[in-house]
Amino acid sequence: MAYSFGKFPVKVSARHIHLRQETVDLLFGAGHKVEPANGPAKGQFLSTDRVTVVGPKHTFERVAVMGPCRNFDQFEMSATDARTIGLPAVLRASGDIEGTPGVKVIGPAGEVELDKGAIVAERHIHMGPNTAAANGLKEGDRVLMCVESEGRMTIFGDTVIHTNGPDNGGALSHIDTDEGNACGAGKAATGYILGKMEDMKTLFPDGE
Repeated sequence: MAYSFGKFPVKVSARHIHLRQETVDLLFGAGHKVEPANGPAKGQFLSTDRVTVVGPKHTFERVAVMGPCRNFDQFEMSATDARTIGLPAVLRASGDIEGTPGVKVIGPAGEVELDKGAIVAERHIHMGPNTAAANGLKEGDRVLMCVESEGRMTIFGDTVIHTNGPDNGGALSHIDTDEGNACGAGKAATGYILGKMEDMKTLFPDGE
């Protein structure tokens, strides 16, 4: 199937954290506002705030806080980060944090012991709901995504579709640093969808 959005940007996400406003108040002081680092922003943004994240074996300093605030606390890292900090690499969709390990988070005004929320986020592609529907896709679908790079073109299976993006006819993928290193993704990396995981037998029939 040809997808109307064609190729789309593939962005590599380093470790970062999402916080509730209540947690922000404890870490940075009551009433602290999480502000975009690069001017006015729509949707998710990189903020000016940084925290320290402490695990059983290691500490990560200057971890970026993402905005706006969410209704749950979540620390996203790569599998390599998980091994470094001394936690199991629990692969989850964003927001699916029950039964996941926690970390200590330290800010300039205080610290918080999170009892859950440390995950390796599933790689994913954002697009608007109408864009998805027009291309036969829906929230939670899993697809094969090809990432183009110089000499390291890579196909990633189990890439999750999220329909929380803008309905501008385009798409945007996020992968973690392990995945970015594996495919040699630079700042201008692009990707495209080959098809749904459920159609793999049609895409790659055995013996044909």
